[in-house]
Amino acid sequence: MNRETALERLRAAAEAGRPIIGAGAGTGLSAKAAETGGVDLLIIYNSGRYRMAGRGSLAGLLPYGDANAIVVDMAREVLPVVRDTPVLAGVCGTDPFRLMGPFLDQLKAMGFAGVQNFPTVGLYDGKFRQNLEETGMGYRLEVDMIREARRRDLLTAPYVFDAEQAAAMAEAGADVLVPHVGLTTSGSIGAETALTLEEAAAAVQEMRDAAVAVNPDVIVLCHGGPIAEPEDAQFVLDHTNGIAGFFGASSMERLPTEKAIAAQATQFKRLRLGGPISG
Repeated sequence: MNRETALERLRAAAEAGRPIIGAGAGTGLSAKAAETGGVDLLIIYNSGRYRMAGRGSLAGLLPYGDANAIVVDMAREVLPVVRDTPVLAGVCGTDPFRLMGPFLDQLKAMGFAGVQNFPTVGLYDGKFRQNLEETGMGYRLEVDMIREARRRDLLTAPYVFDAEQAAAMAEAGADVLVPHVGLTTSGSIGAETALTLEEAAAAVQEMRDAAVAVNPDVIVLCHGGPIAEPEDAQFVLDHTNGIAGFFGASSMERLPTEKAIAAQATQFKRLRLGGPISG
């Protein structure tokens, strides 16, 4: 699917008052199930593989593998099973070992409709983040990657973490903006430190307002932190203006999988045996 078709669908949903829902998919089965559920976007990036292997999503930001190579490998599993939903690739825009233009061309030729900036240095803070910025591995490279993707007519859906980044990504040509308010809470490997829902809603609103001041047509979705369940997303939508929906990764595949498998196992353990096993 190309960018134009994908955008037409997203805008039609928003104009009809339907929420736009994006879903991270770490496996082909996750992608198939999310598409069956009616999601509007599918995104695959390296954290999905770690997440569905039982590791925390932040494993995708650590030196456990080549993030961009992992996405290319995951594409073999996900792209062939998706029928009619645009699939975006998570791109590590700070990767110093790739020529970003040719890599984006490769992703487009593989069948990806667009990109998102992940892994992202936006999840780092403190001195480590400052040192990344000082040594040429900062967030600006992710903005540059989004700009290059837009020039190639790829759908762009970047993560942003503050108002300044939201404005920069809007200027770079973001089609869909995803204010990120932290690592998702809940479940066996979810974060425990997070904003309150009220704080998350205020942060999302601030980033949305900064983006639409640059580009009034940008579509904004909320993501992360305490926005873990449908009722959490509803709270944010009820306490913000101009937010078109929700993007979930852990919320869309890890948490439902944990609950479903645990519940099914519990039901099987409640089976009653019909008679003596021996003798």
